[in-house]
Amino acid sequence: MQAETARHQSLYSWRGKIGLIVPPTNTVNEAEWQIMAPQGVTIHATRMALHLDSTSEEGAKRLYADIDKAAGDLALAQPDVIAYGCTAGSMVNPPSSLPGYMTKVSGIPCVTTAASILQALRALGVFRIALASPYHDALNDHEVKFLAENGIETVHAAGLGIGEKGLEDYPRIARTPRDKILDHLRGADREEAQALFVACTDFPVMTMIGQLEEELGKPVVTSNQATFWAALRAGGLDDRLDGYGRLLRDF
Repeated sequence: MQAETARHQSLYSWRGKIGLIVPPTNTVNEAEWQIMAPQGVTIHATRMALHLDSTSEEGAKRLYADIDKAAGDLALAQPDVIAYGCTAGSMVNPPSSLPGYMTKVSGIPCVTTAASILQALRALGVFRIALASPYHDALNDHEVKFLAENGIETVHAAGLGIGEKGLEDYPRIARTPRDKILDHLRGADREEAQALFVACTDFPVMTMIGQLEEELGKPVVTSNQATFWAALRAGGLDDRLDGYGRLLRDF
């Protein structure tokens, strides 16, 4: 056990506290993180509007205004690190700009899903991926473009088409049946891909990572897994966790 600090004088958070910002419809991120959290590490979440336009001037302005409030609110809980758990919504270039801004306004180390994905792929030595998501093509195209701009080639991208009807469609992501998800992920992989990347923090794939890595013979990186890994490391926690893929086990 590490020495107590002012932040860790809590019966449940004696090793650390992680703050988490999620979109309003997301019900998977918190659940998966609570399962993965090592003993003595607690998760504390807040919700923020979903921002799918993070590239236009007006879209970026709205994103940063909401991030300012959400990160500031979470800072009052004195976490060791704050994570913005949204894949497409955090894809801002340069990747360090959004977590850097969050750190500035909160005074606490911060990570985002987009930056964490890049960090995870580089840690694994991966620069060529297959992408699987629950999204529609336009959102997949946005992610492929962001990855390419940051040195990651997508050899194939496949989505389930969820979101084409608008924001009200997004709760369907968390309700996707396990067998349908597994079939989708297997079908999205390609031999030339060095890893399978599974996008979306509301896609319930955590319990499938180990099985898929064994079947495919390559790393599987997911939005929640990569962000959780980056949050642990940014929060000073070096736990190696079994059952959630090579990333959390070996790095």
